[in-house]
Amino acid sequence: MARRAVCISRAEGAGGRQTAQLVAERLGFRYIDDDIIAQAAAKGGISPGDVADEEKRKSALSRIAREFGRAAVPDGYGIAGIAHPHEELSSEAVRSLIQDAIEETADRGDVVIVSHGASFTLSRRPNVLRVLLTASPDTRAGRLSESQGLDPKDAGQAIKDADAARSDYLRRFYGVKTELPTHYDLVVNTDVLSVEQAAEVIAHAAR
Repeated sequence: MARRAVCISRAEGAGGRQTAQLVAERLGFRYIDDDIIAQAAAKGGISPGDVADEEKRKSALSRIAREFGRAAVPDGYGIAGIAHPHEELSSEAVRSLIQDAIEETADRGDVVIVSHGASFTLSRRPNVLRVLLTASPDTRAGRLSESQGLDPKDAGQAIKDADAARSDYLRRFYGVKTELPTHYDLVVNTDVLSVEQAAEVIAHAAR
């Protein structure tokens, strides 16, 4: 069965963004990431920064930003433009806005949605391919060190913090205590596969 939406969850340093963009190109789909933040903000009448802040709340990302600078902050949850939390909407309301934006985006079809827990929001839909892109911590730390110019030790700590932030996000938004391979239809390890190879595997599975 051809899929009308592909959700790509990614561990920091696994090459998720680049892979997702290639998947979208191969399938002729729209690439969606920060669009979810903008759509949720517009629907709720709040700023994109307020929505992004709820996504990163209680995570280790703020500490990474302080220690390594904005360039080294993990990009997995659309945190660009973080502002102070909005005082008029509850956390639950903001989370609902994000999930509604994911649902509405999937309804339009022919999309690759990156991050934002989209695989969990759309878990009951039969025409969605849910993908986890990952790699070993050492591989991911090496890539982060190279791309961001970090000391290897700092890059390793950044990966640990990003993984902790990811776990916190899934727990707060979806009640997921432990992320499992069975939460996804396809798990792709990029320790050996190139971005192009990973994209081809995902695109083939979606067709």
